[in-house]
Amino acid sequence: MFRLSVLLTIGLAVSAFGNVLSPEFTEWAGRIVGGTNAGTNQFPYQVSLRSAGNAHFCGGSIINNRYVLTAAHCTIGRTTGNTVSVVGALFLNSGGIAHGTARIVNHPSYNANTLANDVSLVQTASVITYNAAVQPIALGGNFVTGGGAVASGWGQLGANVGIPNHLQFLNTQIITLADCRNRHTATGNAGRIFDSTVCTLSPNGQGMCMGDSGGPLVQGGAVHGIVSWGIPCGLGQPDVFARVSSFIGWIQANAV
Repeated sequence: MFRLSVLLTIGLAVSAFGNVLSPEFTEWAGRIVGGTNAGTNQFPYQVSLRSAGNAHFCGGSIINNRYVLTAAHCTIGRTTGNTVSVVGALFLNSGGIAHGTARIVNHPSYNANTLANDVSLVQTASVITYNAAVQPIALGGNFVTGGGAVASGWGQLGANVGIPNHLQFLNTQIITLADCRNRHTATGNAGRIFDSTVCTLSPNGQGMCMGDSGGPLVQGGAVHGIVSWGIPCGLGQPDVFARVSSFIGWIQANAV
């Protein structure tokens, strides 16, 4: 399981299911902090990536009927045999359709130390059938610099508490890269805000957390960000996402 040890920063992956935490993550509190329960079919593109034992570890987005877009730090070290994409689920303990994995394609320039190019594709072993609860999301091709956006996921609820059974979402604000770098100067992480990342800022008490990694940041009906990393959950520092527009050529070339 991937774990980043740069200052207080950590990749937002987790291995948990049914309110049971993986022991290595029990020191870090949070979830989609300050989020709201999602409605039925509200996020039909949302994917729960799980182990062969049905343990949720990351999120993802359906981008076509054979591919899920997620973060490379979620899939590095994993195999097709222990990676399952569950689509159409609102709750972790019921519903949804599970798809095995045919292949995993991690971005060739992914850097585990900096989380640069934190992008991955999971090809499902069977065709994803669309319905009201299961739909693809368009890829965001423009370079977003501001405005409201929505993130969704099953991120961790708190230290020694577990993850939510009910899918959560958070309305947040995209900020400029300059603002993001400035705010992360104090954390020592300004150098890890690349042009190929996008940042959001939420009030203290709201933000992304473990288990949200790989999940979508959506604006205008398109996915513009892939949850990558952040400072411990909901403490008023920007959350950082891989910027989809920076990788759209690579995504389209490999998700076929």
